[in-house]
Amino acid sequence: MNAFMEAVLSEVRDETSALARARVQRQLTPEDAARRAGLTPDEVEWLEEGRLYRFRSSDRATIALLLYATSLGIDRREARRLAGLPIGPLSSNPRARIAVAAGLVAIALAVMLAVVLPPRVGGESHARAAGQALPPPWRVSVDVLNGGGDINYTRRVADRIGSFAYQIKKVTRAGRFDYPETSVYFPPGGEGIGRRLATQLGVTARPLPGGKNPRRLVVIVGPARALG
Repeated sequence: MNAFMEAVLSEVRDETSALARARVQRQLTPEDAARRAGLTPDEVEWLEEGRLYRFRSSDRATIALLLYATSLGIDRREARRLAGLPIGPLSSNPRARIAVAAGLVAIALAVMLAVVLPPRVGGESHARAAGQALPPPWRVSVDVLNGGGDINYTRRVADRIGSFAYQIKKVTRAGRFDYPETSVYFPPGGEGIGRRLATQLGVTARPLPGGKNPRRLVVIVGPARALG
């Protein structure tokens, strides 16, 4: 990995995430929290900064999030508060408590989606219907390139793509920073998956002049705009 990418990945987000706030409230360092959860410090950093695409799979990201949330002792009420959801009354029903424990991963994901990841745009039902005969997103790899000069916005777009279960292979700079808009580029044979992702992101799909892997897309991110 070159020095530029090291510098890019070492940048932090302007806002402290919900998980980072929960950790700080418990007076834990990232290293302390990593030991509690059985994760690496890098994995804790990825979770707190919303860089879920750094995990080797969406399953691993989900498991890591569950381990981290439970190791911090985040219960249902705190998870709903962190996610900005209504907090109901406490229940003394043991079965309800078991149900809460079983649903903790969903609540933890709600925290991440509500605080770290941008909201989804419309048109997903059309993309889902159109993608029934296409390979599932987790079998499609995506390179995300910064073509507008804003690496933080590029990361947000990569986070959005990762939230759709695509495999993010790399997030790096494009050859130049003057791309006027964000576009999904698909290789020969990849038009279907390219248009599916473009619909999910609300951007334009364009053909690549070449490429040998019909399941690998390139997203060049242009200037920042509202994502939903």
